[in-house]
Amino acid sequence: MSPLLLLDLALALSAIALALWTVAARRIFEAVVGFIAFGLLLSLAWVRLGTVDVALTEAAVGAGAGGVLLLGASARLGGRALAEAKDMPVLALRIATGLLCALLSGALAWALLSLPTPAPSLAPLAAANLAATELGNPVSGVLLAWRAMDTLLEAVVLVLAVIGVWSVAGDDAWGGIPGPAQPLRSDPALRLAAQVIPPIGVVIGVHIVWTGADAPGGAFQGGTVLAAMWVLAWMAGLVHPPAVSSRKLRIWVVLGPLVFIAVGLLGCFLADAFLAYPAGFTKPLILVVEAALTFSIAVGLVLLLVGPPEAAR
Repeated sequence: MSPLLLLDLALALSAIALALWTVAARRIFEAVVGFIAFGLLLSLAWVRLGTVDVALTEAAVGAGAGGVLLLGASARLGGRALAEAKDMPVLALRIATGLLCALLSGALAWALLSLPTPAPSLAPLAAANLAATELGNPVSGVLLAWRAMDTLLEAVVLVLAVIGVWSVAGDDAWGGIPGPAQPLRSDPALRLAAQVIPPIGVVIGVHIVWTGADAPGGAFQGGTVLAAMWVLAWMAGLVHPPAVSSRKLRIWVVLGPLVFIAVGLLGCFLADAFLAYPAGFTKPLILVVEAALTFSIAVGLVLLLVGPPEAAR
């Protein structure tokens, strides 16, 4: 048996084991940690399948941002979640959840194995028309050209999610900073990490966005990295979010979708269709959209993590 086949088998068995452990975990924190580890294993699996873009998205958004949001939610629930859990049929609920997951996994496996050979795919058509987008990365071409409406709606959903989080704040807290104020930490390790890592992380995040036009990467992956750097500085007490009433903060949140819509409307006049790019300006316009989306995604993810305003200025 080849080493690569052994690696694939180990990844598959580890993913199954982690999924079962996550469902059977007795505490919320353990389940969230299992979810994050499961996402990282999936990232490795996507790399083995040759889909680096999907692997980056899974690591940054799925396991990274998603896991941090779940950790924040579990911390906010605190003892309330434990009290409610005592009144629930825990064993029966876990068994039902496990059976449902197994049924869904079996259905997906059956659908995948039932596909004809070769499986139907639009990949050859996308590759044949990639030159028209002036991009070297077919994933970016699909997301920002042929399925640009889906990408736009994903950005809009992030804005709506921020609005939803802010809407749960009490009237007495409205206008304050989002989330609890973090005091300056005396932990030297955390402070050192918050001072050294963010500059490097910002460069990496910008690089991921810039290379996304021709290589694996893009706005969602780069924006998540930028958000993580800000959160690290926030946890160390080195920076504080502006008040939710700040006009600049709100502009950053909606900047990406607004620029995307503006470019789409420009296509109505110069390319005869919404979200169509004028010939010769496709790549520059896509880079403008990607840059604007990166900042909005980064700010939106940070605001989702820190939560609704809690203290009025």
